[in-house]
Amino acid sequence: MKIKISVPEIVTLFKEIKKEPSKMFELIRTDVKEMVGSYVSELLDIELKDHLKRDKYERSEETDPNYRNGSYNRKFCMKSVGETTITVPRDRKGTYKPKVLPRFKRYEESIKEDLTLMYLSGISTRSLSLLSNKLIGRKISPQEVSNANRELISAIEKWRNRDLSKENIKYIYLDGVNFHMRINKIEIVPVLVAIGVDINGYRQVLGFQSGDKESASSWRQFFKDLKNRGLNGSSVKLGIMDGLAGLEKVFKEEFYNAGVQRCQVHLARNVLSKVPVKHKKEVADDLRSIFYASSKDKAMEFFNDFKNKYRHNFPSAVKSLSNSIDSSLTFLKFPEEEWISLRTTNIIERLNKEFKRRTKSMEILAGENSSYNLLAFISIKMEAAWTHNIVGKVKPNLPFFNKIKEKI
Repeated sequence: MKIKISVPEIVTLFKEIKKEPSKMFELIRTDVKEMVGSYVSELLDIELKDHLKRDKYERSEETDPNYRNGSYNRKFCMKSVGETTITVPRDRKGTYKPKVLPRFKRYEESIKEDLTLMYLSGISTRSLSLLSNKLIGRKISPQEVSNANRELISAIEKWRNRDLSKENIKYIYLDGVNFHMRINKIEIVPVLVAIGVDINGYRQVLGFQSGDKESASSWRQFFKDLKNRGLNGSSVKLGIMDGLAGLEKVFKEEFYNAGVQRCQVHLARNVLSKVPVKHKKEVADDLRSIFYASSKDKAMEFFNDFKNKYRHNFPSAVKSLSNSIDSSLTFLKFPEEEWISLRTTNIIERLNKEFKRRTKSMEILAGENSSYNLLAFISIKMEAAWTHNIVGKVKPNLPFFNKIKEKI
């Protein structure tokens, strides 16, 4: 289709563009929309012709023929074009159902896919609604964004409940993270998270589900659900976690072949919280000597020195460390190249931090399913990055670790 324009119109148009150059792009967009609208309208007209089996104005020999019956205009939004007006023809009997442009479709499929990706990337439905007019030339309601996301639910649930029977998991990192969710009202809802490391050092998010992270029964049910999905509990050798109430006991009961590694960062914070500010650095240095010892015997030697040095001045700190000293050194039983990854819950803390970062702009998650969709998307993206960072393949040869080795 060609745009016809006279010489005087070109001169007038040029003068306007010269005064305001940005007007040129506005005119181009308007012409493109009209051209695209006319093109789609012609396609619909051809489709109706095929439906009636004859050309426009051609008579039919049927006893009760069906004829054209005028047309109506409707809006349709296309990617990179925006919203355009399309003329949709009608037939007298109402048997014509457009396939080129279904009756209730208001924008093309790729726009729905883009909206879904933007939503999963952390943009709220309300923000998407506000931005949509600028981005695609049509304002899309928050409800339309939510409707577009519904098609993902079955795929997300399939991934979240996938079979784990073929995964040979040796380590599990555990933690809980809180989100503001709208249930009947806005509530703080904890979500339990588990990351597994297989025998080759590759990480994956095994699962997440809402539950009280301080409740032993919630963790027990979470572990049972993982097993019901096929997780082989006997292959798990170690669980890395912080000091959540009841978690260590339940983990040992559900994974009887596994040890427990208490996160050294969390333990150090607990110990240092019981030490006066001016002594924190000294105590922290002594804790580091224990945690980065070259063997269990050497670590216990430093621990005994720690007790003798601080038991009179900081008995609460000594008691806090004594209660968890064995579980904080469990990692020493495993290959040395994996120690750096097994000392702390940093691996799962990084995932939780990404959860928080991506949901911060949304402030409130719209219920459990909505949060699962978003967390699953983030988890899958994180797993893709983890393939380049295998647990046990990075040795602690940074200057920081070399200095510690020299001290011990």
